[in-house]
Amino acid sequence: MWALRGLRNGVVTTRWPSRPDPYAVEVPGPATVLDAHPAADGGALEALCPTGAITRAQEPSGNGSVRLDQGKCVLCGRCLAARPDVFGWSTGPAGAAVHRSGLVVPELSESPERLAELQDRLGAKTAALRRSVHLRHVDAGSDGTEEWEILALANPIYDLHRLGIFFTASPRHADILLATGAGARGMTEPLQRTYDAMPEPKIVIAVGTDAVSGGLATPSYAVTGGIGDTVPVDVWLPGSPPTPFSILHALLLAIGRMPASSSALGHSKGAQR
Repeated sequence: MWALRGLRNGVVTTRWPSRPDPYAVEVPGPATVLDAHPAADGGALEALCPTGAITRAQEPSGNGSVRLDQGKCVLCGRCLAARPDVFGWSTGPAGAAVHRSGLVVPELSESPERLAELQDRLGAKTAALRRSVHLRHVDAGSDGTEEWEILALANPIYDLHRLGIFFTASPRHADILLATGAGARGMTEPLQRTYDAMPEPKIVIAVGTDAVSGGLATPSYAVTGGIGDTVPVDVWLPGSPPTPFSILHALLLAIGRMPASSSALGHSKGAQR
């Protein structure tokens, strides 16, 4: 039966990123800002977000530009439903950033020297990682949604192995640590011990909004508000949950096989009108 099904369906594995994939750009990502300078609203925009992702920059005029931290966005859609003129969905898989501030839209000003330093540092760590990379995943208080997306990477559609990336059961064989969850305090020590057991060079990817900022679980006595205070994060990937294509992009970005600029893949990080 499986052989007949394979003959009937043919090759279903995506060729992304070597070839475009329509599904990769159709699935919406975190919310983004379409109009950074709407009329004064008395704080109504900030009140739309349950995680405090929406803020206004402090400006002398008193009507600062709208900022949205995609690292806190849980894709609830409340801001889009209330103000579709100000907010929209981002598109494309290129949602990961090598620095935490890169998740704020419209993009905060970063000096070219600072960006080059971060990219060079990541490149130096991954110079030895070429065609065979092994992953260790740790759930640090996830709701389970990110785990389903990570699990999908091994199915015939995404086929993570075609890119030379494999899962391993031991942190001593791992090159990349995929950390999910809001940073449950009971998982702080196991997460740290996993990181310490990994050989150098090693990379940490915070997968999902919970791992980036804690999401809806923050503030709480039970979580640390993301995994960044426990282990050093090299790549920040928002989403609740991020798609398998977004996770693939973060992995390839981490090992230097994807450009750090999101514009290279057409990802809409936010437009300022």
